[in-house]
Amino acid sequence: MARETGQKPIARNRRARHDYHIDETYEAGLVLTGTEVKSLRQGRASLVDGFAHVQDGEVWLEGVHIPEYSQGTWTNHAARRSRKLLLHREQISRLIGKTNEPGRTLIPLSLYFSDGRAKVELALARGKREYDKRHDIAEREAKREMERALRRRR
Repeated sequence: MARETGQKPIARNRRARHDYHIDETYEAGLVLTGTEVKSLRQGRASLVDGFAHVQDGEVWLEGVHIPEYSQGTWTNHAARRSRKLLLHREQISRLIGKTNEPGRTLIPLSLYFSDGRAKVELALARGKREYDKRHDIAEREAKREMERALRRRR
């Protein structure tokens, strides 16, 4: 069987860009069990309530829902267990400093396979306030309206 190449998306956290200002992004590997990988290959996962935190020099992913594999047996995994993320030591030490600042958090943006290996795109983010969200929506609508007007003129 040939090796997989390229990226195959599994899940995206669409609300993340609406609820947070994204400062930096990181690509991290995941430590998974066999049934978790099989469930991900079926394209089943949810990042909605997910977040990450640094504990004892390791980064852990919490709240990500990977449902049990349908053909799994007693070896099936828990759907919302903590999963270890694989990052370089320098990245982890940078994240320790940044997440200690008030208002900063780590959130997963997307989950995908890259060359056959499960990866998560992690973002260092600051929460948006309600008026920031309204401002972004107003900008987006104004841009859409300008594009419509240009199309009408043509």
